[in-house]
Amino acid sequence: AASQVHSTAGMPRRSRRRKSIAIAYESGQGDGAEQGMSEPQRPRWEPRDWQQQLERIREMRRKRDAPVDEMGVEKCYDSSAPPQLIRSQHFAFKEKSKTSVSPPQTPVCGLVCNMHSGMVCFLSCLSLLPMLEGSLDFLPFPLVFQNKVKYIKQTTAILKQKYGGDIPRTVEELVQLPGVGPKMAHLAMNIAWDSVCGIAVDTHVHRITNRLKWVKKETKYPEETRVALEDWLPRDLWREINWLLVGFGQQTCLPVNPRCNECLNQDICPAAKRR
Repeated sequence: AASQVHSTAGMPRRSRRRKSIAIAYESGQGDGAEQGMSEPQRPRWEPRDWQQQLERIREMRRKRDAPVDEMGVEKCYDSSAPPQLIRSQHFAFKEKSKTSVSPPQTPVCGLVCNMHSGMVCFLSCLSLLPMLEGSLDFLPFPLVFQNKVKYIKQTTAILKQKYGGDIPRTVEELVQLPGVGPKMAHLAMNIAWDSVCGIAVDTHVHRITNRLKWVKKETKYPEETRVALEDWLPRDLWREINWLLVGFGQQTCLPVNPRCNECLNQDICPAAKRR
């Protein structure tokens, strides 16, 4: 035993460190040797034919003549007002009646446009309230809009006290305001702050993306749809998709009796094939 110990004493100790293994990469697949090979990434899910469907929807929306194009949130504001007041106007007008009627019948925006024709007005949430409340008696406001006036009034007090009359600049803060959900928060971030941090999903976007199978599985609520879309839709399309699909939903892909025979996607739309 002693001789065995003696015979191994002078031998160099074997290193416990593992030797790096040279990996041979195909052209353009790595930086060379001594790099660990990572597991291949799973291909990202995306809907079938979605790019072709999108291009055809763009073509159908090329004229920009849907109600949202004339009466959308970004259209109703005083362009000569200071930035803070413009943001307040965007935020207040986003709660307008969600109808698809012609401009003269849309209460808030029609009222504001009439004011523009007579005078230059610097509207903020603070100056908007008396005008709206005083108009309820003689303008054809739907009942749902009266609740929105109440939300605007509550929100105005919060904005004045907490944000100096401006609006919050994060989705987390916006959704804490009365009557403001994720869709409105993302829309306000987009329009008022020029910041795209999510997709604004309303009933049109929710309905159409489910019909086109732009979600892995059918979603029941717009917020579910938003999460599903943001998982695969390229971020540079997030700003466009709301405006694009809302107008498409107002003119062609209607909630009831959609005009599939007029739609350029009728041959590649899963919903159209079932009709």
